[in-house]
Amino acid sequence: MLRRYRVPLGVEAEAAIMRYLDQAGYPVPKVYDANGPDLIMERLDGRDMLAELGRKPWLVRSYGRLLAHLHSRLHEIQAPPGLGQAFEPGDRMLHLDLHPANVMLTSRGPVVIDWSGVRAGAPGADVAMAYVIMASSDVDLIPVALRPVVGRLRASFLRQFLAETRDDHKPYLASAAAARMRDPNVRPSEVDRLRRMAEQAASDPI
Repeated sequence: MLRRYRVPLGVEAEAAIMRYLDQAGYPVPKVYDANGPDLIMERLDGRDMLAELGRKPWLVRSYGRLLAHLHSRLHEIQAPPGLGQAFEPGDRMLHLDLHPANVMLTSRGPVVIDWSGVRAGAPGADVAMAYVIMASSDVDLIPVALRPVVGRLRASFLRQFLAETRDDHKPYLASAAAARMRDPNVRPSEVDRLRRMAEQAASDPI
């Protein structure tokens, strides 16, 4: 499978990280070649976890546990020398975008994709970032009649995810929300939610 970036961007660093994680036994796509903006890697079968949740909502708790497990496994891996630091420093591998849309459920098991934002840092910061991304995302593209159902499913998923992860996310919520707000792709309505989350996390005792 060819992944081509639309902007001039070298993919060699991302490919090197994926090979590093593959050697450590973490489930990533196999990389075959990387050159300039082109990354050639394994074609994955199956669907992403978010799509599967839409088809099989009764698996919401199971998938919440699976996402937590993927976080915990990743955070056991020490970051290689020279990897840039996340908003909270540390020496563990962080994905910083590890949510259901970036987990492919394949015939060989779950595979984590999109490693363009990987950093070194504190494990709880990765969990906090995943939480704020999932909790703040808009649902206004979903038909109005379905939004309450989607809201309940999301709340159930997040409860299970946080209950199963080994890494304490609470000390990092405010900084994760602040970092997320700096993403130019975040919508204004999502920024408002993130700002409230950051303010609440900063005011709540840990």
